[in-house]
Amino acid sequence: MEKQPNPKSRTPLILTLITAGVFLIGAALIPLLVRGQQNALATAVIVRPPVVMNQTAPSVPLTDLQGNPVTLSLTRGKIVLLNNWATWCPPCQAEMPELQAYYQAHSGQGFLVVAIESGEPADTVTSFVQQYELTFPVWLDLKSDNLAALQNWDLPSSYIVDRQGTLRMRWTGPVNQAILEKYVTPLLLK
Repeated sequence: MEKQPNPKSRTPLILTLITAGVFLIGAALIPLLVRGQQNALATAVIVRPPVVMNQTAPSVPLTDLQGNPVTLSLTRGKIVLLNNWATWCPPCQAEMPELQAYYQAHSGQGFLVVAIESGEPADTVTSFVQQYELTFPVWLDLKSDNLAALQNWDLPSSYIVDRQGTLRMRWTGPVNQAILEKYVTPLLLK
């Protein structure tokens, strides 16, 4: 007589295989979850209030990408976001699309972004500008004179200059459209 396999003896083996399968699937998902959480943290920018200022904006002689002399005094009559940045700076790179989008949305209201790149030669900066499709003025500060005039070496840093050439607000670190809408847009309506 042939011996029948006992169904009860298979149950622990099946449970072990199911548990191992669930464990392997869970272990495979952990890197995906961690990477997604890291990406969410990297793109999150806290909407923080600016430092309020009331001082004359420096008018440091700089050059544009074509080598023409420029100064901030050329922008009088506009609300200007003066952005100090560098091509090698990851937070600077991350905020450029935000600055471009806000500039496109508000340039018709007397708003201007002036991005002052600190230290890189014109060809490097021009490649960056083309890659990011920036349409606002980009100026060169090869010796970091503008950073010295503002006494702020942090990159990125952004300043709001009013229509009369007075520094009104400052952020150290990247800004985004939400920050600009909250704090800059009301100035454009005046």
